[in-house]
Amino acid sequence: MIEQILTRKNLLQAMYKVQKNHGSAGVDHMPATKLSELMSIDKEELTAKVRSGAYLPQAILGVEIPKGNGKSRLLGIPTVTDRLLQQAVLQVINARFEFEFSESSFGFRPKRSVQQAVLKAQRYINEGFQNIIDIDLQTFFDEVDHCYLLQLLHRKIKCRATLRLIRKWLRAPIQIKGKLVKRRKGVPQGSPLSPLLSNIMLNELDRELERQGLRFVRYADDFSIYVKTKATARKVGNNIFKFLKNKLKLTINRGKSGIRRPVHFTCLGFGFVPTYQKGERGKYQLVVSEKSWKKLKQKLKVLTRKTTPMSFDERIEKLNEVQLGWVNAFRMASIQNKLSELDGWLRNRLRYCIWHHWKKPERKRKNLIRLGIEQGQAYAWSRSRMGGWAIAQSPILGTTISIERLKKRGYVSMLELYKQIKPNTVLFPMI
Repeated sequence: MIEQILTRKNLLQAMYKVQKNHGSAGVDHMPATKLSELMSIDKEELTAKVRSGAYLPQAILGVEIPKGNGKSRLLGIPTVTDRLLQQAVLQVINARFEFEFSESSFGFRPKRSVQQAVLKAQRYINEGFQNIIDIDLQTFFDEVDHCYLLQLLHRKIKCRATLRLIRKWLRAPIQIKGKLVKRRKGVPQGSPLSPLLSNIMLNELDRELERQGLRFVRYADDFSIYVKTKATARKVGNNIFKFLKNKLKLTINRGKSGIRRPVHFTCLGFGFVPTYQKGERGKYQLVVSEKSWKKLKQKLKVLTRKTTPMSFDERIEKLNEVQLGWVNAFRMASIQNKLSELDGWLRNRLRYCIWHHWKKPERKRKNLIRLGIEQGQAYAWSRSRMGGWAIAQSPILGTTISIERLKKRGYVSMLELYKQIKPNTVLFPMI
């Protein structure tokens, strides 16, 4: 297997993948753009070290990423050389595990998506399985037991050199704020191998749930189980808690876990509300969770701050990129009314940016006249004591910096994007 990993074709494919991802440099500060040079000059030396077992991974760079709840998540960034080799290993071993993964597992797998996972959850709910065991694993990636994970890997990988290499990556120290910290457990988020390793570990949970005949949906370490009665939910929850603790040595975050009804349950950013449509009694439709709305609005706020240093065209380009990605992710939900409200708010934010950019009263007056406002009115508004946000919401800018004028500058409303994407929505076949 190690020879298959170290073939020129496989390494080149891995190099292109790492470069395409545009990841940050690791502890050695070497950028991904230097991989081509590494492959042409040091490839033979690198592959010889891997074959002989002399290769030693460098420390992982620990970077703390803020989370929405005020806490932070620790990401581990390997050096680009280690990312190259990890990607090469992934390309060879992935197929050996993929075929045995559960049909109810959707995270980090080919031709599977968040949308498929959410649709399956909705299907279970609409089939009457409306007591939901919502389980949150406490710092899963930091708690993975190395010994047990290596046992699982050994079932499919008999090549000692490959297992030795993976073991070294698992044990590599992490550098946090300049200090090296030894690791005895955990899989660093941020490495090419970590998604597969997490799926291999949690596939044991999937097997246990399937053995008990339970309906569940798992996306990476985010999973939920669907049963008909609260009594069943309690019993299943206790059994799974014991399995996770005793077999996988993982801890449940009891504060975030519990038994939920559909209206109090969120799945990967989506919520569930009753449809109230004729003939659909007891059924639920998809909506966007409040947390997802808040995250979107915060992103849009940052891009439309009057003090954010960027040109209007650059601002519009970045806005359209965020809007398209978000609408594409949540296209299955019923969001027309909220999008219409958000569009109005966003257009006023853009008007405020333009008003602020005009700065001096004389420039404001001239621009208002150019946009069709009578001279006396333009003079009065240019010298108004009203705040900029109040003026952005006033008819004076609503009629001059109109939707049509914003569209000419490249602005696209989220509601229009939704209407364009929704009828043409194509998801992978339902699983």
